[in-house]
Amino acid sequence: MAPSSALRSMRQQARTDPRRRVRRAVAALGLAVIVTLMSAACTTPRLDVPRPISEAWLRPEETALGRSVVEQITLHPGQSGIYPLVSGMEAFSVRASLAESAERTLDLQYFIVREDTTTQLLLYRVLRAAHRGVRVRLLIDDLDAAGKDFDLASFAAHPNIEVRAFNPFASRGPLGLSQLLEFLGDPARLNRRMHNKLWIADNAIAIVGGRNLGDEYFDAHGEVNFSDLDMLAAGPVVRDISRSFDDYWNSEWAVPIEAFVATPLGAEQLAAFERVLEARLESFRDTDYARILRETRLGLQLRSGQLPLIPADAIALYDPPAKISRSDADAAPRQIFASRMRPIVDAVQREVILISPYFIPSDEGIAVLGAVARRGVRVRVLTNSLASTDYVPLAYAGYARLRARLLATGLELYEMRPEPRDAGGSRRPGASSGAYLHTKAIVVDRRHVVIGSMNLDPRSRLHNTEVAVLLESTELGARLGTLFEEAVRPAHAFRVERAGRGQETELVWVTEEAGKEVRYDREPLAGFWRRLLAKLLGAFAPEDLL
Repeated sequence: MAPSSALRSMRQQARTDPRRRVRRAVAALGLAVIVTLMSAACTTPRLDVPRPISEAWLRPEETALGRSVVEQITLHPGQSGIYPLVSGMEAFSVRASLAESAERTLDLQYFIVREDTTTQLLLYRVLRAAHRGVRVRLLIDDLDAAGKDFDLASFAAHPNIEVRAFNPFASRGPLGLSQLLEFLGDPARLNRRMHNKLWIADNAIAIVGGRNLGDEYFDAHGEVNFSDLDMLAAGPVVRDISRSFDDYWNSEWAVPIEAFVATPLGAEQLAAFERVLEARLESFRDTDYARILRETRLGLQLRSGQLPLIPADAIALYDPPAKISRSDADAAPRQIFASRMRPIVDAVQREVILISPYFIPSDEGIAVLGAVARRGVRVRVLTNSLASTDYVPLAYAGYARLRARLLATGLELYEMRPEPRDAGGSRRPGASSGAYLHTKAIVVDRRHVVIGSMNLDPRSRLHNTEVAVLLESTELGARLGTLFEEAVRPAHAFRVERAGRGQETELVWVTEEAGKEVRYDREPLAGFWRRLLAKLLGAFAPEDLL
């Protein structure tokens, strides 16, 4: 064969050999990944868009909501009024009522805003408020906003509505390869997310707690719901909560959603968005969930000033928005949350209750709780079991490798059972239909209470921004203590114990089934592969990523 013929034959074989085509494709993909990763490392969010400064409504006492609570608030000068929202349906009903009653402003700040039924029903009420002239500000962490730019921009096409995305990715569209590559190029910033959750009406009443906006947070999911807890607050603390919202809204990291839409959207897109919300409302009217909501009177009590508020000394605690920058990442959480709670825990006399979906205390935290327990103080923790943890069990793995050490210090550990709720439909911080624990609360001596968005884990301490309310009230502390006692009953939770003296690594899970005590020698109700994955993650996952 002539040289030219041989060369043509080799070229033909290269074109037809599938292995060569695969290798070429892999090489091309690898080059694309490298180029994208290099560009992602150099990208910054688009921050050069107009972002007018705005602030909370300054005269809440002039609104109907402000007047509805003034009588209860003035009876306790300097204190705020608190109402715990234990039921998901209560939490939904009150948010809807606040949207319907607002006259001046609605300020909403969330880590997650789903595209499901309850979320769209709430957004419909918010849109109706905007039609009435209410100014609406919606701030969403961009980890959830990514892929929803068009819908959010359609919503923001209303002249009374603004939407901003916090700490945005430069890559848009649904979360996928481009965002992953951008994350790998700039993990120091993009790994830090805004985890705050606020719903504020007229700067008169605010909701703070663990719930995002989504069916699973409001007992409306068909299969699995979160056991969660919010606090409705009125009075002086609301001004502080609104100040935290303003700090985030006016920060350099809150970017108007219009920055990510190529063509400005207007009345036509807004009308189409509203028709979608109206259709969802029509399909919802005849559901059992809607019927039960109509039978509740919480919204009416709120609007009429009849909702019984618990008087409490209250202050808002929140990380500064700049926590997402490298310079403030380590200092902020110690200064804001730990500095407030450490003196309270050090002075505890009888009991510390900790409720967190993910419980991974620092070495310092373990030492503090251990010292308290050695003084005879009862320290009890409720967290998720492996069977009830909501995501791939990465955070559970971090907790599991600390479990024996925590028990050795004298802490009592309880893990939630993924069991249906009580037949009467009541809700506990630790029981739900299907269920995952999502409540975040601290109760000290049934007097000092913290409710907010923060988990007791490294991610909340080091990476996410958080908001909470620190309250002092024996009435509220007693109520939450009673809910905790119910949640950790053997029929509702596993108590984790060491198996035998001196055997720190051998554990048993004690619970109750059909009225009889049952003991497990490994994570109960979790399958083999889930247990194996938890062990692998526990062995290799860096703690600061948990």
